[in-house]
Amino acid sequence: MIRTLSLACLFPVALALPGLASAYTPKAEKVVENVYAIVGPTDDRTYDNDGLNNNLGFVVTGEGVVLIDSGASKLGAQRLAEAIRAVTDKPVKWVINTGSQDHRWLGNGYFKAQGAEIIAFKATVDTQQRSAAQQVDSLGKTLKDRFAGTEPVYAGRQLEGDKASLSLGGQNFELMRTDAHFPGDALVWMPSPQVVFTGDLVYVERMLGVHDWSSVKNAQAAYQRMKALAPKYVVPGHGPVCDIARADKDTGNYYTFLVDVVGKAASDMAPMDEVIKANAERAEFKHLKHYDSWHRTNMNRTYLQFEGQ
Repeated sequence: MIRTLSLACLFPVALALPGLASAYTPKAEKVVENVYAIVGPTDDRTYDNDGLNNNLGFVVTGEGVVLIDSGASKLGAQRLAEAIRAVTDKPVKWVINTGSQDHRWLGNGYFKAQGAEIIAFKATVDTQQRSAAQQVDSLGKTLKDRFAGTEPVYAGRQLEGDKASLSLGGQNFELMRTDAHFPGDALVWMPSPQVVFTGDLVYVERMLGVHDWSSVKNAQAAYQRMKALAPKYVVPGHGPVCDIARADKDTGNYYTFLVDVVGKAASDMAPMDEVIKANAERAEFKHLKHYDSWHRTNMNRTYLQFEGQ
């Protein structure tokens, strides 16, 4: 059972720090025994949510805590540490980065200073290094004083290839690259207890975004590989913890639509304007937050990715 003592009781000194009060407080949500999700708001990054508008998680093992992603800033990382300490006194031993978006790794420095080992695929780190300057500039403007002390810190243990198996304190973890939302993105699979942390491969209640650097083809293939694992619990990159049926409804089916409808039309050289107009109203996806702002953009970028193939 998750303890719900207030932060004011547990961390009176921390709460006195300048700029620490926030409209959003990360809280641990138990998925199964020793496995927790920290479900962020589905809104954009803001000053009040410390850029923590994504999902993170942690696993309590016999030798310490494994944290899945580290937050968007030093202050955000401190908030995550408080959420962990509300559950366990064990130290964070590992931080696994599933991706290179700012809120998945810019908190690395805080946890490294506390003695944690940072772990990521080399391909993830490569993208982080290419994106760091832009992310620091952009997020610094959003978080202002709450971004103070945040510096890009990269994984000390960089994994080669596209798969890796790790074990700590009796718990096994399998890391698999997805290369979907960003190059080098990954998911974390726990065969027992059949929990997957998908990173930005899966969005629930919120429409996923296709960027110029995203790969819809990789995303669909990675989603099917993830689904074949038959997870009982899916911790998506955004939105509530769910089962695979809900993940299918909000993400898997959308990847299929983008590839099999938009991608195929592009490969068949159907005019892009006609394809987008014909599919502008997709009732099965209109329940997703940000549908109006992302759906046409996603189709446009998907078409360009498949054009001429």
